[in-house]
Amino acid sequence: MSDFTFDPKAILENYRAAFAPVLKAQQEGVKALERLSRYQYAVAGDYLDWVLTHAKTTVAAASPTEFFAKQTELSSALTEKVRTRTQELADIATDAQTTVTQLVTDAAAQASAIFKQAA
Repeated sequence: MSDFTFDPKAILENYRAAFAPVLKAQQEGVKALERLSRYQYAVAGDYLDWVLTHAKTTVAAASPTEFFAKQTELSSALTEKVRTRTQELADIATDAQTTVTQLVTDAAAQASAIFKQAA
């Protein structure tokens, strides 16, 4: 016969320890998704601003020369915004990759410690 005593506190602690990396990964995933959503919202805002300004310029242009000059100016401004947003997207991807790498490293270290302790 064994001397096993039912200890719910120990079971919950083991459960928390086992699923802590999963919970951390979910939290980081939600943070990354929120950051990406905010980025997409900002890009959509840039394009909306460009379209509205473009429409106003089309109506307000006095001559074809002025119209094409304003179009060129607006396109250059949009190109610069898109370049900035592209760098921001690269930063988001780099941060996400770094976070995933760190999470996997931490989970592997924790699993290794558990296996060493069990052995």
